[in-house]
This record gives sequence, structure tokens and C-alpha cells, in this order.
Amino acid sequence: MKKIILFLYTLILCFPLFSQESTPLSLGEGSGVRRLSLADCRRMALEQNEKIKAADNAVEKAKLDRQIAFAQYLPKVDGSFTMVHMKNIDILDQEFLGLSLQTRGTYLAGISVTQPLYVGGQITSANRLAKIGQTISEEQQRKVRMQVISDVDNAYYTLIAVRSKVQMLEAYSRQMQELYDQVKLSVDVQMATENDLLRVSTKQNEVDYQLQKARNGEQLCGLALAYVIGTDLEQTIIPTDTVFNGQLSTLNPQLSTFSEDISTRPDLLLLQQKVKASEVLVKKSRSNYLPTVALVGRYSHYDNFRLKGHLNLPNFSPMSINHTISGGNPVALLSVSLPIFHWGAELKKVKKAKLDLSDAKLDLQQNERGMRVEVRKAVQNITDGERMVETATVGRQQADENLRVMRKKFDNQMCTMTDLLDAQSQWQQARSNLIEAETQLKIYETEYLRVTGKLE
Repeated sequence: MKKIILFLYTLILCFPLFSQESTPLSLGEGSGVRRLSLADCRRMALEQNEKIKAADNAVEKAKLDRQIAFAQYLPKVDGSFTMVHMKNIDILDQEFLGLSLQTRGTYLAGISVTQPLYVGGQITSANRLAKIGQTISEEQQRKVRMQVISDVDNAYYTLIAVRSKVQMLEAYSRQMQELYDQVKLSVDVQMATENDLLRVSTKQNEVDYQLQKARNGEQLCGLALAYVIGTDLEQTIIPTDTVFNGQLSTLNPQLSTFSEDISTRPDLLLLQQKVKASEVLVKKSRSNYLPTVALVGRYSHYDNFRLKGHLNLPNFSPMSINHTISGGNPVALLSVSLPIFHWGAELKKVKKAKLDLSDAKLDLQQNERGMRVEVRKAVQNITDGERMVETATVGRQQADENLRVMRKKFDNQMCTMTDLLDAQSQWQQARSNLIEAETQLKIYETEYLRVTGKLE
């Protein structure tokens, strides 16, 4: 999205077409028009952007992962139920026995409780990783939100700049029309030549061409802003804020003093959390060759085992048997598991985890330097931007005065048509430069707040 906005901005600004003065808005107002402030655009983007919604879901999933990890501390309760239905089992002895074991409708039910006592620190490591995972998802969410705000600011300020330049060109077009009318009158009384009128007409056509291109660019910039904030692409957005004429403070209140501190930047915090996670994974790998101890309590109940048949007593008198077997057994177990020999696999896992930790630290070190360079560059951009605004302001004042003087001289026939047209071109370029400088300064401010983690 940022590349699209920059492309549109470059496409429009590459033509020297622009100014601040204007009268009517270039876009008609009606049912398809929506007036929005920068705050409105930010709010809409934060509410509707798909990346932010995905980041919100990631935070919720991380919270659930943390709850799942904590549950490993608690005892686990499991139940079982088995129904048996099989062919009778005969128990025969020619002299004494003639029994059969019936298992129709026989069932076994049980419940067990398992409480881990010591698992080599794996549960603790899992909980630490879950906590780190939640922090990472929250920082990622903050990073996405700041990037969305940055995209909104770029699109909003670009639309303001292009609209201002459209309005300036409209004023420039009116100036040329007034000059055309004046020269035509002079031609009618034979105080000017047809060539002078032709030169003014040619300049008019040039200005109209530039104005049409600027209006097309205004529509494209409005479309880009509508896309970023998630509103109807058919709506015409009219920005209510402006960076010009002192109506909106040039400097953000957060920029009264420049700080190169990046301690709150999400990118840095994400890398730091990655290092912490790697440290925990080293400990978790070590726990794989430590003993595990668990306490298990179990109760099993069985019923409906039927023993039927006859039994010959020693005196050879027969006895019929029809007996149902049922009962239950409580059991308590202390389970201890100790890995003895796995061909060095667990030790190699620890070495690998240490290498991952080393990579994470190197990644943090390298990217932290890059972030500090970005902040230094952002501060320098704002400083340069302020100077550009000051220079462009002086240039506009000089161009205004020069145009006033040349216009007066032309009216008194003390300068040529070429001098007046040059003065008007300089007036146009000076105002265009000021619009660009003021807009770029606001974009630099947003970028500084983003790279220092202060945009929200």
C-alpha cells in the first residue's frame, strides 16, 4: 500500500502544476461526498483493516495458549468405560468341573487422576514460552497498527497536497483568463499584437492540461485513501484537516524534542522476545534428559461377569454354580521415568538450541543498529524538512511580490509579455514547492514516530 501511495504521489508531483489559492473545491459535493479528518481516517482504518483483525485474533490465540500451558500444572482426570460381549469361555474338567464364564453385558469402568510432580522443568518452560508468545503477538499487533496509521497519514497528506495544487491551478487558470481578456482588449485597440494573444492562449492550454492531470491525480489519491481506510471506493473523500496556512500545527506535539530512543519500538521488542524464547528453549532441551515424576491415582470397577455350571465335590455330589462377579480396585502409583541412553540425541538438541540462541542474539544486534540508523535518518529528514519549508515560504513570498510588481509594470507597459509570463510561472512553482515541502514534513513526522515506536 505504501508503494502505491508513493507512486501516485510521484505521478502527480512530477508536473509543475500546483498552488494553495483556490476558491471552489474541485470535487462536487453531494450524496457521494464524505468529509473526514485525519483522526476519522485513522479510526476507520484501525476498525476495518484486515491485517489488524488478524493481529487481534493472534493475540486472543496467544492468550488461549497461555491458559493451555498453565493447565499442565493441574492434575489430569480421565475416565474409561469398556463393554465386553464375547463367546462364553468354558472351563472343563472331566471329573470335577463343568463351568462357563459368561461375558455378555460385562463392563469395566475406571477413573484416574494424574498429578505431575517433576518433569525436568518442561511445564515451567512451556508456560514461559506461552507468556513470551503472548507478548510477541501483542507487539506484532502494535506494529501492524502503527504501519496502518502510517499508511493512512501518507494517503491523507498526499490527498491534501494534490487537492491544494488543484486549487492553485484553478487560481492560476483564472489569472491567465484575466490576462487573456486584457491582452485581447489591447489587440482590439491595436496596443498589442496577435502574437501576444497567441502566447497567452498557448499558456492557457498548458495550464488547463496541467489542471486536468492534477484533477485525475486527485481522484486517484482519493481512491488510495478510501482503500486504506476501508470505505466505499465510489465515495469522494474531502479532507477537513490541512497542513497549510497555519490551520494545523506544523509540528506534532510529540516532536517538541527529538529522541533517538527505540526502546518502545515493536520491531526491537519482538527481537528481544525472540532471544528470551531461545533461552527458554535451551532449558527445555536440557529437561529432555532429566527424570520425570508423576503421582497416579486410579480406581477401576467391573461388573456382570457370570460364572455358571456345576462343580463335583470330593464326595462326588454335584453342586450347581450361578455366580456374578463384580468389584473394584483402588490403585496408587508413583511413576518415575529416567532416560538412560538415546545415542546422544538429547545432547545434540541442546547444542542446536544454543546455536539458535546465538543466531537470535546476532539478529538482534544487527537489526538494532539498523533501527538506530533509521531513527537518525528520520530526525535528519525532519530537520531538513523544516528548512525546506522555511526556504519555500521565503520563495513564495518573493514570487508573490515579483508577480505583483511585474503585473503592475505590464499594466503600465514597462515590461514585456515574456516577463509577466515568467513571473506567473515562478509564482506557480514557488507555491507548488511550498505545498510539497509542508506535506513532506508531515510525512516525515509520521515516519519518525513510527520508527521510534510512538505513533499511537
